[in-house]
Amino acid sequence: MRKILSMIFVLCFSSTVLAGSHKMSEQKDIVDTAAGIDMFSTLVAAVKAADLVDTLKSDGPFTVFAPTNEAFAALPAGTVDMLLQPENKDKLVKVLTYHVVSGKVKAKQAMSLSSATTVEGGDIAISSKMNHVMINNAKVVKADVMTTNGVIHVIDKVLLPNVLASN
Repeated sequence: MRKILSMIFVLCFSSTVLAGSHKMSEQKDIVDTAAGIDMFSTLVAAVKAADLVDTLKSDGPFTVFAPTNEAFAALPAGTVDMLLQPENKDKLVKVLTYHVVSGKVKAKQAMSLSSATTVEGGDIAISSKMNHVMINNAKVVKADVMTTNGVIHVIDKVLLPNVLASN
């Protein structure tokens, strides 16, 4: 019951926060927009640990499929801690850049695509079912959060390239 209430709170809160900050986020870049939203604290910490802040603050434009804290928490135990260790920085960079596509791809455009190549170099599958956009097995739960250097789409799962196969 607590998890259900927590999920309802997050969904209501995220819709309100993101909808309310939509115009304000247009004055901020991707990093500052994400840093201003609590549900992205794990993502922001990972971006900092991977030294990708300057890249994601640059002109871009970028499309970021941003996993929530709950998405990171759903990974196997120890995965996030392992990725945040300095000796695993290369793996962390690969995971994070697998969530980024060059260019500004809004939801309406994404719905007409079947795949996209990420900054990491791998391809992600894009599908549209019943007005929901799926990125691999992750559902876009909030689309088109506009920033000065691109767009953020909030997703409910962390996208993992084959980077973790060697663990």
